[in-house]
Amino acid sequence: MKLDYDLNSYLEKIKKSNSYFYTFINRTSLAAGILVLQPGKEDTQEPHDSDEVYYVISGDGFLKIKDKDYTVSKDKLFFVAKDVEHFFHGNTKELKVLYFFGGPDS
Repeated sequence: MKLDYDLNSYLEKIKKSNSYFYTFINRTSLAAGILVLQPGKEDTQEPHDSDEVYYVISGDGFLKIKDKDYTVSKDKLFFVAKDVEHFFHGNTKELKVLYFFGGPDS
C-alpha cells in the first residue's frame, strides 16, 4: 500500500487530462484528491455519498454550500456534509484544493 504522495505528479496528470480533479487515495474508509479550477471554468460536481473536507492550497473565489457563498482563500478549510449541494465558483486565480471524503469517491 502506498504511504507517500507527491501532489506535483497529480497536478501534472490533471494538466494532461480533460478533468479538473484527481483522486489519488480511494479506499472504502477514505478518499483524497486534488482539484484545480481555472478562472472561468465550471465546477460540475454533484453531492457526494460521504462527508467531505476541503483544504484550500491556493487561489480565491467562493464555495457555495446549500444557498450560502463562503469566501475561499489560502489555508481555509471547509466541511460539507454528505448529500449537500456545493460547488466552487467565481475564482479569478487558479484554485487548488485538497479534498478528503469519509468514504470512497464514487
